[in-house]
Amino acid sequence: MFIGGSWRQASDGRTIDVLNPATEEVVASVPNATDSDLDEALTAAAAGFEVWRRTAPSDRAEVLDQAARLMLERVDEIAAILTEEQGKPLEEAAAEVRQAAEYFDWFAAEAVRSYGRLLPTAPGRRSWVERRPVGPVAAFTAWNFPASLPARKLAPAVAYGCSIILCPAVEAPRTAAELVRALADAGVPAGVVNLITGDPPRVSERLIGSEVIAKITLTGSVPVGQTLVRLSAERLQPLTLELGGHAPVLVFDDLDEAELGRAADALVRSKFRNSGQVCISPSRIFAQEAVFDQFVDAVVERVGRLSVGPLANKRRVDAVEALVDDSGAKVLCGGERPDGPGFYYPPTVLTDIPPDAAVLRDEPFGPIMPILPFGTLQDGLAQANAVPYGLAAYVFTASLARADEAIAGLDVGMIGVNEVALASAASPFGGVKASGYGREGGTESLEAYTVATAVTTKGAP
Repeated sequence: MFIGGSWRQASDGRTIDVLNPATEEVVASVPNATDSDLDEALTAAAAGFEVWRRTAPSDRAEVLDQAARLMLERVDEIAAILTEEQGKPLEEAAAEVRQAAEYFDWFAAEAVRSYGRLLPTAPGRRSWVERRPVGPVAAFTAWNFPASLPARKLAPAVAYGCSIILCPAVEAPRTAAELVRALADAGVPAGVVNLITGDPPRVSERLIGSEVIAKITLTGSVPVGQTLVRLSAERLQPLTLELGGHAPVLVFDDLDEAELGRAADALVRSKFRNSGQVCISPSRIFAQEAVFDQFVDAVVERVGRLSVGPLANKRRVDAVEALVDDSGAKVLCGGERPDGPGFYYPPTVLTDIPPDAAVLRDEPFGPIMPILPFGTLQDGLAQANAVPYGLAAYVFTASLARADEAIAGLDVGMIGVNEVALASAASPFGGVKASGYGREGGTESLEAYTVATAVTTKGAP
C-alpha cells in the first residue's frame, strides 16, 4: 500500500492472494488493510489535500506530465503485470497502459484550464464563479481495466487539486500500484495520492464513514453502487457512479454485403475483447430482419477464428455458464466450459432467445453474443431501451437519416455510429438509468472533482 508517501504492508501483516486467471496460480500477495491503516490513509489524505489545493495548477500539471512519461517508459513492465493478474493479451495490456498515460497527459493540460467566469454586476461590485477542488476523494475501481480505470480517477483528481485514496479491485491491484508509483516518482507530495488494498465492504464502509472524504467515485456493479449510495447518505457526499451496462446494437438492412462484413468484424472484435468483460461491450445485437441470417452467418464465421482467453475469476465463469445454460436459446458456437485449469469460457453466439431470458436482462459481462431480429426502427429502439441500463449503444447503417433517428431515440450516455471505440481522455464517460450518474473524462470531469463557488464583493461600507 502507499500511505502518506511511503510504501508499506498492512499493520498486522495480513495479505490477500492475487491469482493468474489463466492458470489459477497465486502470483502475488497484497496487503489486507486494517482499520488503523485506513485511518492513517484518511489522515494522510486530509493533510495532502491542504498542500495540494494550494499548489499552482502548473505544478500539478508538471507532476502529471512526468508521470505519463514514466508510464510510457515502463509500459512493457506494467503490461506484463497487468496480463499476469487480469488475463488479457499482452498487446492489449500494453495498449491499456498507454491509454492510462494518455489520461495523465491530457489532464496535465487541463490542470491549468479549470476556468471560472466573471459575472456582470453593478458598478462598485465584482462577482465571479471560481472552481475549487472538492476535497479528498475515495475512488473504487473494477478489475476489468486495471490501468485505465484508476487513471480515469487519479488524473482529474490530481489535476484539479484533490487528494485521493485509490482502492483498486483486489483481483488485479498491482497495476494500479504502478500508476501510483509513477506519480510518486514524478514528485507528487506525500498524502496527495494514497493506495489501499483490502476487503472491499470493510474498506468502503470505513472510508465513506469518515468526515475526511468529500467525494466518492466508483466504477463497478449496480449492487456495489447502491451500497455506496446508502453509505454516503449520512454525510451527503457527492458520487460519480459508472455501473456498467447492457449495450444494444442496431444493425440496419441498408448495409450491403461488404458493409455487413465490416460491421461483423467490428462487433466481434469489440464484443469479445477482454473476454467480453467490458462495460460498454455490445451485448444485445439486433439485426434487421432482411439481413438477419446473413449477419448471423458472418458473425459465426468470425467467432470461429477467435482464440479463447481467460475470464478474470471463477465467479465470472460460473455466471456466464448459468446465463447460457438457462437461456433456452439456440447455441450456434461455444457454450461449453472447457476442462483444465484457468477461468475459461469460449466465445458463444446465441439466437432464438426467449424474450424472458436472463441474458437479455442481466449484464452478461462475458463472452456471450445474443443476436435477435427486429422489424422497424421503432421496434428496434423499443427493444434496445427495454433494460434498466443506459451506458452505451451502437448503430450500423449507411443512412444518415436512420442514424439521426436512432441517435435521438436511444436512451444511453454514449453512442457509436459505425464505430465501437468510444472511450478517450477527451470524451465524457458515463451513463443514465441504472448505469449510474456523473461523468469522468473530458472537460466534464471539472464538474466531478471541483465545486463552483460564487463570490461577490463591493467596496468598504
